[in-house]
Amino acid sequence: MDNLTPKEIVSYLDKYIIGQQDAKKTIAIALRNRWRRMQLPPQIANEITPKNILMIGSTGVGKTEIARRLAKMMGLPFIKVEASKYTEVGFVGRDVESMVRDLALEALNLVRKEEEERNREKIEAYVENKIIEKLLPPLPTGASEEKLAAYDRAFAKKQEQLAKGELDDLIIEIEVSSVSVDISTNPNVPPEMAEVQENIIKALGGMNRKKKKKVTIKEAKKILAQEAARELFNEEELKIKALEKAKSGIIFIDEIDKIAVSSAAGSRQDPSKEGVQRDLLPIVEGSSVRTKLGVVETDHILFIAAGAFHLSKPSDLIPELQGRFPLRVELDSLDEEALYRILTEPENSLIKQYQALLKVEGVDLKFSEDALRAIAKYSAIANEKTEDIGARRLHTVMEKILEDISFEADELSGEVEVTKELVDKKLTDVVESEDTTRYIL
Repeated sequence: MDNLTPKEIVSYLDKYIIGQQDAKKTIAIALRNRWRRMQLPPQIANEITPKNILMIGSTGVGKTEIARRLAKMMGLPFIKVEASKYTEVGFVGRDVESMVRDLALEALNLVRKEEEERNREKIEAYVENKIIEKLLPPLPTGASEEKLAAYDRAFAKKQEQLAKGELDDLIIEIEVSSVSVDISTNPNVPPEMAEVQENIIKALGGMNRKKKKKVTIKEAKKILAQEAARELFNEEELKIKALEKAKSGIIFIDEIDKIAVSSAAGSRQDPSKEGVQRDLLPIVEGSSVRTKLGVVETDHILFIAAGAFHLSKPSDLIPELQGRFPLRVELDSLDEEALYRILTEPENSLIKQYQALLKVEGVDLKFSEDALRAIAKYSAIANEKTEDIGARRLHTVMEKILEDISFEADELSGEVEVTKELVDKKLTDVVESEDTTRYIL
């Protein structure tokens, strides 16, 4: 899926995100241009400056969701960071390079999951054989054909029971690796220190020590699956693949407006904010960052910065950083109609989520058309009366409406309909008072 056209990318995003067509179009073009650039000869590709994106919009309008869905669709590592959490070099806190180390670890997790999925049958066979060996000790050499046939029948029976989960509560004794805690999984630990610790563990044989442990078969399945992955996969090869994935990942930098130095605020601004921007500049421009997996070149990483810019404006960022986010897109606020569409249209809509949750207890949750319109209306009013938190308001409104149904779900069964009368009863008094709206919704 690495060569999807911009139209195909937008079409996919339309399934999950309502509206915001300008943002979808911009991000689709940016990703396609990165793919185009990577097809070019190195001497030309190096001359083409990467185009990063600055998204401007209030919370809850879909900024993060667009980037996250895009990364998932393309199978790319994705991390979301908050600009306000970083500190200038020399100050206590997180340095900006740690976001690239985070991305490298996310890439490794992604590659490992892909390999596990690709080798799922081998892993399941490994786990199955290990468990059945504990339940059915192997026959001695030279066993008669009759005993071999009986053993095969017993083995097949255990396979069937294991697949159905009938043996999950049995206790068996297995050998598990006694691996020391690896600080290399912590992105804040310098790679050099992580390498030293790993070498010490290997020298002491800490990676290979095993101990016996009694666990249920359900627990054994998870432990043995991890052991199978270690046996089947070459860790160094996984790291090489992850390194390549990390170089084309997506880093979403939220709250970029919080490190903008607004001239209107005068001397009250934290002077280190500009320092964070200057530290961020070389990473966004394209530099080499050392990680546990190796050196990650940030040239092809897609950086998407986002902020509400209520108290500052994009021009309050240092000019050099502004220049590294040439693609600007302003996301629309969500009105009542947009909130209604968000409730009903996406493949993972909030309505479908609540219906699936209550279906677990045998409740068939239905919503009348009037009720859905009322939910959107009350959510829009709450956003107007208090701080506008976009589509996130739907979550608090839905929880308020469904609290009694959720509480009594174990006693209910069959179809339960949410009507406009129920919505009005639950929300009219709350929304009429601005103070109540602020605290309840």
